[in-house]
Amino acid sequence: MTKGTGILQPIFAGIVAAITGFASSFALVIAGLVAVGASDEQAASGLFALCLAVGVICVLLPWLLKVPVSFAWSTPGAALLLAAGATTQNFAAAVGAFLVCAALIVLCGLWPLLGRLITRIPKSLAGAMLAGILFPICIAPVTAAIEQPLVAVPMILVWLLLSRLAPRWAVPAAMLVAAVGIAAIAGPAALSGQSALPRLEFVAPVFEPAVIVSLGIPLFIVTMAGQNVPGFAVLSTFGYTVAPRTALLSTGLASAGAALFGGHVINLAAITAALMASPEAHPERSRRWVATVSSGFVYLALGVGAGVAAALVAAAPPVIIIAVAGLALLGALVTAVSNALEVAEQRISAIATFLVTASGVAIAGIGSAFWGLLVGGVFLLWLVPAVRTPQAQREPALRP
Repeated sequence: MTKGTGILQPIFAGIVAAITGFASSFALVIAGLVAVGASDEQAASGLFALCLAVGVICVLLPWLLKVPVSFAWSTPGAALLLAAGATTQNFAAAVGAFLVCAALIVLCGLWPLLGRLITRIPKSLAGAMLAGILFPICIAPVTAAIEQPLVAVPMILVWLLLSRLAPRWAVPAAMLVAAVGIAAIAGPAALSGQSALPRLEFVAPVFEPAVIVSLGIPLFIVTMAGQNVPGFAVLSTFGYTVAPRTALLSTGLASAGAALFGGHVINLAAITAALMASPEAHPERSRRWVATVSSGFVYLALGVGAGVAAALVAAAPPVIIIAVAGLALLGALVTAVSNALEVAEQRISAIATFLVTASGVAIAGIGSAFWGLLVGGVFLLWLVPAVRTPQAQREPALRP
């Protein structure tokens, strides 16, 4: 392998990872922000802020540490926003919940005991809560195929074809097919007048206890248990060690900055991290960090198109946007269900968590994700008094 080819390989891996991560979930992010009260402009600002936050720390941390640690926004967190839409339409209150989530992540970096407590939440309950959040989204392709067959059916067929032939590109290609269909339905006027340069719009946070409990705390749990812990595990799989304090402080502070402009939360990447930390990025472990730096620059470039992305989502039938997200999240749903049902004696508690969460019920202004976790915990304590969570011992410890 020549020197030129050697440097191009991780650069290309980073480009592929960033494009895949962005294309497979940007529509879900915008739809989730709109669901909790953001205007189209605020949603575009939120996506732009997330791209900037992800891009900056993807460039700085790998460059300083010489380790392919990579970051992304929380896709399950964006799915949670859709589920939380029934509990608030006040975007300022949602931003307050985002800031609380960011503060808790920072606290995990400063006080590792909190991080260890989060990882001790039984995997069955955490998986069931996430499955309940994802389930209504993952059935959207079925609904879309009935309500919008001219767009949804080609989109699903392309996704199915590439899931066999080129899995990495299946969701981006499905998004492209959906975009063409949306443009054909809405016409060029839907995107006219949209600037390719979005603006960062400051959102003054409002701290409403009910929104913090129903959105901020579940967002924190989903991000830590469903994103950060797997992110550390992926790095460990390929022989890399990153101090949790460094990673959590960085993502928490970056999330807080993005939240003030509408972004929900960022975290360690997991799926795309495997691409950039594996031999696929470069045979030499010491050169794979170039891939994450490359992905950071691509995120910064992609953020420039956040305004057009928001306009595309606004012009689309909502069921199509949710259907694209459903295709992207099928793998996450499978993993969540598998985790929920892994321990036989905890399955009834996990199913209770899933059912309450998937119901979308809101009690006292607090959303179903919180109640699902609470009900599942009560079931678990009653049905399995000596709660054993051996899987917690297999999770990477969050030590400074």
